Amino acid sequence: MLRFVFVLMVAMAAVGFARMAPAAEPLSSQNCAAIAFHPVAPGAADGEQEAGYYKSRLGRIEVRASVKDHAVNRYYVSLDGAVLAPVRAALPPLVAACANAKRLAPPLHPDSSCVGDRLVVLIADTEGHHYLLLYARQGHAWHFCSAGRA
Repeated sequence: MLRFVFVLMVAMAAVGFARMAPAAEPLSSQNCAAIAFHPVAPGAADGEQEAGYYKSRLGRIEVRASVKDHAVNRYYVSLDGAVLAPVRAALPPLVAACANAKRLAPPLHPDSSCVGDRLVVLIADTEGHHYLLLYARQGHAWHFCSAGRA
């Protein structure tokens, strides 16, 4: 009987260890960063304009603007000259935690018109992937624009 109880306890412990979720990745300056950019100057020429760039270990991160009738229609992010494809799946929890740590809006629903008086590219490194999120400030509120994965 004692042997049966011991085997039962070992089996329950094994099941308990198997069900334990992996530890969440801690938020740090190594996996969460925000880079600020100025918008394109008013009256810029029509076409694609560069708002700014940042050279990082990931490559050349550019914030670009689509300009029509001397007004910006939207901003977007490119990495090494290639526009980032949007992330269709749900973002990992660390990305939302990173946005919260940088006092940005949660990355839930992208704003269709990505324009503003200040821009931020949020870089979150999780699960072996680098996520680049674009935010635009309109007045005092930050709006989530887009998310891509490098």
